[in-house]
Amino acid sequence: MDNPVPAGILAVMAYDYDADVVITGGGLNGPALALALARAGLRVTVIDAQPARARARANFDGRAYALAIASKRLLSAIGVWDRVAAEAQPMLEIKTSDGRPGDGPSPFFLHFEAAEIEEGPMGFMVEDRHLYAAFLAAMEAEPRITHLAAATVTAQEAGPAGITVTLADGRTLTGRVLAGCDGRQSGTAQRAGITRTGWGYGQTALVCAVAHEKPHDGIAHQFFMPSGPLAILPLKGNRSSIVWSETEAQAKAIAALDDEDFLAVLRPRFGDFLGRIELAGGRFTYPLNLTLANSYVAPRLALVGDAAHGVHPIAGQGLNLGFRDVGALAEVLVEAHRRGEDIGAADVLERYQSWRRFDSTTLALGMDGVNRLFSNDNPLLRAARNLGMGIVGALPGLRRGFIRQAAGLAGTPPKLLQGRRL
Repeated sequence: MDNPVPAGILAVMAYDYDADVVITGGGLNGPALALALARAGLRVTVIDAQPARARARANFDGRAYALAIASKRLLSAIGVWDRVAAEAQPMLEIKTSDGRPGDGPSPFFLHFEAAEIEEGPMGFMVEDRHLYAAFLAAMEAEPRITHLAAATVTAQEAGPAGITVTLADGRTLTGRVLAGCDGRQSGTAQRAGITRTGWGYGQTALVCAVAHEKPHDGIAHQFFMPSGPLAILPLKGNRSSIVWSETEAQAKAIAALDDEDFLAVLRPRFGDFLGRIELAGGRFTYPLNLTLANSYVAPRLALVGDAAHGVHPIAGQGLNLGFRDVGALAEVLVEAHRRGEDIGAADVLERYQSWRRFDSTTLALGMDGVNRLFSNDNPLLRAARNLGMGIVGALPGLRRGFIRQAAGLAGTPPKLLQGRRL
């Protein structure tokens, strides 16, 4: 009598896979993960709720990202950086200070310079429209990627050897793994029953870009005010990206102003060190909160980026944290695939969670603490934080440690974030 086929093999045979990995979310983390996997030989489908070129328009809308050195290396490894390098503004210095609107900065401040870590620029500012267009072009050039634009997922079901998603138009797709790259309100996480822990900050971010008379010289500024931090981040040309955190009530009132009145409120906070400023794009607002998934994995499923951890923008680390997830998950899945393992098995996905969850949670809570420490006008706390900034500024080794951490160079990052292909 012939030996019966094992149940596990029968389960695998029962699946007709549309892709090795199905990705929900076509923002930036989703395409980055798709390219990392496809360039290593896996077949990937990206389900994107937005029309393919909605964010790749030629006009500038004001949104931009601060990319750490490690993120730039990942983009190089997956074939995206060369497509966007000409539009990237190097960050050569970072100046951090404390103070009040109209009063100027405190005499205690931190000044970080790229020369201290001998890695070139500390990071790069890239506009959303350019970065997304580079991802879109790279995906279109990769035959192992199927990009389904203007499509939404309405259901998902994990089985013994695969996971099936149902789209709003009735189509179904089956993969070995489902990667949720669909943001803080992740439907992928919700459908998997993954709960979240978090809280609001009572703050709203006002986001825009300004043009200014004087050159910024590649210097990024972080100005801590009692109501929240103001980041002034250099863009190509005499322009800077603004991420301005205010209390919810104040932000609502400011957002309702016309452009001239908005600038009248911004100018005393911004200062005059770059000369006269004018708006150079649209204005956006979004509420600030901390939201952490209580698990990064479920059967046949892994969460990436904001779907796993939505953090305060205080250090511009949101996208960089997401790219670390991308590098770790891609490395785990590709290595498992090459060893002949089931890439969606629980023990494989647990390797990803073990790698990323502690690091992401620690960094998220650290940023939470910094925001709480600086977003107030308590005289005792002001004295303590000014003393702390003075100590860090006086110790070159400690200062270099801060820079390397922010640049994503601390510890042993995933291969892609070292600039190595999988």
